[in-house]
Amino acid sequence: MSAFLKSREAILALAILVLLAVVASRFPGFVRPGSLANVLTDTSPLIILALGQMVVILTKCIDLSMAATLALCGMVAGLLNMAGLPLPLILLAVVVLGAVLGAINGLLVWKLGIPSIVVTLGTMTIYRGTIFLLTKGQWINAHQMSDGFKAFPRAVFLGLPVMAWIMIAIVIAAWVLVNRTPLGRAFYAVGGNPHAAVYTGISVGKTQFWAFTLSGALAGLVGYLWVARYAVAYVDIASGFELDIVAACVIGGIAIAGGAGSVAGAVMGAIFLGIVKNALPVAGISPFAQMAISGTAILIAIAFNARGQGPKGRIILKQAEHKSPEARA
Repeated sequence: MSAFLKSREAILALAILVLLAVVASRFPGFVRPGSLANVLTDTSPLIILALGQMVVILTKCIDLSMAATLALCGMVAGLLNMAGLPLPLILLAVVVLGAVLGAINGLLVWKLGIPSIVVTLGTMTIYRGTIFLLTKGQWINAHQMSDGFKAFPRAVFLGLPVMAWIMIAIVIAAWVLVNRTPLGRAFYAVGGNPHAAVYTGISVGKTQFWAFTLSGALAGLVGYLWVARYAVAYVDIASGFELDIVAACVIGGIAIAGGAGSVAGAVMGAIFLGIVKNALPVAGISPFAQMAISGTAILIAIAFNARGQGPKGRIILKQAEHKSPEARA
């Protein structure tokens, strides 16, 4: 039992089950398979983006421009569809565009040494402004989008929409990346101890660059999925969603200080937040109360993370303080 309680993922899974049980006690229809499948589909964009944010946070950075990247790539997807481009080329274009936008963040952090929160706050505004320049503030609505463009993420395969299957595939790919590849190990090394990472031949800046590039690529993909599913594109699409992305990571145990976290934690953090956001309106709770409840969950998660990580930090500091001059050299 003690080992179970020490597992953040196990505790979060238990919290999700308890949350579902509480909601089911008042609204039994919420836990029906079809309803849960809808919740999973609604949460799929958040899960995908949380995985992108996770790899950035692992490297001691943060990406606040993900929602703006999503919006810009979604608008570009809509414009390309209006221009008559086939869907495969649109998907390729938005993923590449997202990767480029993420790479810009990564280059500014790597080459200029600007803190990531400052860089991404700036690019967030630039990307939103670029949407306005492209469209002059006009919307793209469902009537301007082709049927195939809108239908792809909604198509059902084996009981789940394609959007959910894309999310599942990305979760599996993310797990392989962070657990089975040198780049994944570099994410943890750079965030856990950047000085030691340098001595092992890992470039801190380059690793952060690739984290931002991956984050941007995922945001670009979600840009298409979002616009196609909701059949609308405009300047303020997904405005404020970057806060939900960071919240999902924090709730899932991704350490803001870097170097700690898991794919399972990020996924369950997003699912927990998704269930909360889908269940609270059903219960008739006002949007303002929903914000307060979500904020409380984030603060509790941060306190839990700090409590779990504090002793480790002190131990590392003590070890560094007691090293001999020869060892430091």
